[in-house]
Amino acid sequence: MIYLLLSITASTLIFIIFKLFDKYQINTLQAIVVNYLAACLFGLWSYERSITMNEIVTSKWIFGAIGLGFLFIAIFNVMAMTAQRNGLSVASVASKMSVIIPVIFGIYVYHEGVGVQKVIGILLALVSVYLTSVKPKSSKNLTKGLWLPILLFFGSGVIDTSIKYIETTYVAENGIPLFSATIFAFAFIIGSLILITKAIKKPYTIPLKTILGGSVLGIVNYFSIYYLLKALNHEHLESSTLFTVNNVAIVMASTLLGLVVFKESISKVNWIGIFLAIISIVLVTLA
Repeated sequence: MIYLLLSITASTLIFIIFKLFDKYQINTLQAIVVNYLAACLFGLWSYERSITMNEIVTSKWIFGAIGLGFLFIAIFNVMAMTAQRNGLSVASVASKMSVIIPVIFGIYVYHEGVGVQKVIGILLALVSVYLTSVKPKSSKNLTKGLWLPILLFFGSGVIDTSIKYIETTYVAENGIPLFSATIFAFAFIIGSLILITKAIKKPYTIPLKTILGGSVLGIVNYFSIYYLLKALNHEHLESSTLFTVNNVAIVMASTLLGLVVFKESISKVNWIGIFLAIISIVLVTLA
């Protein structure tokens, strides 16, 4: 149970760190690039065997890792923007609701069972993303505010689905740390190329606070995954129960922290969306 609590804490901290980036004027893209370097180093550190470039280059999952590197740098940036512009509750719900996409993928590709409960959960998840994201503003601002959580929803879902498919099909059980570290490495390389391109057009420096903030984010990012995997190895708790508790707790913790710490305003419609999000997670995970 302690591993599950640590996973929930780390995942919630990611959203808080993004909000702090905005508060202390830390360049989000620069910090995210540093984050992936830190996460990559942690992944390599946790890999018990010796590492050779040939092992990585000749692996069956190398192209999948490159593609995921692009997605990681793009969607993590979207997550940061969503947390900063739309609030912690919106970012947490949109990312956690993405569990619906791997479920749909499993139904079509792996021919997993689908019942009324699962269908209702999927529909509720889609509605909850809209209700949690909508703000009482003009129609122009409403449209502008919705695209970020919607993009985060689908992007996170594609990442989760891709990781599940590649790990299941191509990655050996003892190769997961190396696979994860390689994804982080490609995300770092791609992000670095973007930063270099920007620097050529307009020179800039990377402040120490950005390096420190990105490093902290990288450590938290790594351990949010590490502790969840450790929790899933617990003998007396089913994975469906763990995922349900994990996702619901992150949504609620992010919402409460947004209210108390960052003084975010949440309307009645937003609360209904959060409530539906919790119900949909429970329905789909336990279906």
